[in-house]
Amino acid sequence: MTARFDPIVGRYLRLDIEGRAHRVYVEEAGQGIPLVCLHTAGADTRQYRGLMNDPRILANFRVIAFDLPWHGKSSPPAGWQHEEYRLDSASYVNNVLAVCDALGLEKPVVIGCSIGGRIVLKLAIEHPTRFGALIGLQAGAHVDPYYDLGWLNRPDVHGGEVCAAVVSGLVAPTSPDEHRWETLWHYMQGGPGVFKGDLYFYKIDGDIRSQIERIDTGACPLYLLSGEYDYSCTPEETLDVASRVAGAEVEIMPGLGHFPMSEDPDRFIGHLLPILERIRGARG
Repeated sequence: MTARFDPIVGRYLRLDIEGRAHRVYVEEAGQGIPLVCLHTAGADTRQYRGLMNDPRILANFRVIAFDLPWHGKSSPPAGWQHEEYRLDSASYVNNVLAVCDALGLEKPVVIGCSIGGRIVLKLAIEHPTRFGALIGLQAGAHVDPYYDLGWLNRPDVHGGEVCAAVVSGLVAPTSPDEHRWETLWHYMQGGPGVFKGDLYFYKIDGDIRSQIERIDTGACPLYLLSGEYDYSCTPEETLDVASRVAGAEVEIMPGLGHFPMSEDPDRFIGHLLPILERIRGARG
């Protein structure tokens, strides 16, 4: 293979979020309509490497991905050693809005997966006019805990390997080994307690079942894509959201699991491109 660079450029963005100084790692590639990508619980921007290397997307979209504070290359804020990381709905929304504002993005499109898919729904409820379109991957209004979260941060077990083991079954059996194991590798590298802290939002604080009907797709289009093999946010849960939101577009993707953009990028992008073309057409 001839040596070459990916088109991705990574930089650190210094900004205040909720009154605290942060240094957030941001990657971007391409030009055109801003497309902000939100990673899953306990992971980072590398999940969107497929989108950020696809020339069909980069020709018309400025693809931007950032590591949430405490994740990937984004460090926790000063004083983190005196607190327990725990993500809640308000902080998550504030993180997304702060980064979009700091980058001066006008009507960006936001795509998020898992916890990112849930916060996309929250943004649709609370801030629809801020965005040009919202795309939820594996986006449900609620999920009941189905394993003991205590195992995710214990001194007597390897936290990263336990986190990867927990999510390994969520990857579709048809996903290529190369991408399956890279997805799991990202989980093996998470900071202590970060995956567990994200799941506080996903399983407890982020329950928005009573708010779903407030979404107005006239104010902001909503697209929902879910893999057929996901048993965390099941296809049925995504379809339930779509049935309660007038105008939402939904598709269940064959052969994909909980991490579609990461576990099988080529297959996923085939489902995403028609949506991006519709968004681009609407923007003129």
